[in-house]
Amino acid sequence: MSLGPWEIILILLVIFLLFGATRLPNAARSLGRSMRIFKSEMDEMKNDKNAANSTPNNQAITDQAAQAPQSPQEQQLNQQAQPQVDPQVAPQPEAQNVNKPEGDAR
Repeated sequence: MSLGPWEIILILLVIFLLFGATRLPNAARSLGRSMRIFKSEMDEMKNDKNAANSTPNNQAITDQAAQAPQSPQEQQLNQQAQPQVDPQVAPQPEAQNVNKPEGDAR
């Protein structure tokens, strides 16, 4: 069930009558702009998808760079940036209030 030539002519005539000769070029221009914007957004989505797929490769490269040997100056800066914690001193637990209300004698 496809459109024949008479149906296409009828559709074009209805569009021409609805929009008129003055507004038809503006409507076509607006449709063209909308299609360009839509196409650019679709291309951007494809690029984002491709970038997301290549991210694990970038993560592996970053991990390898982090594991690379560091110069003594870099090691010293890293040690200064990290807080020093004494592993033999355990944090003291806070005291808990174990008093029961006086009204409850159960």
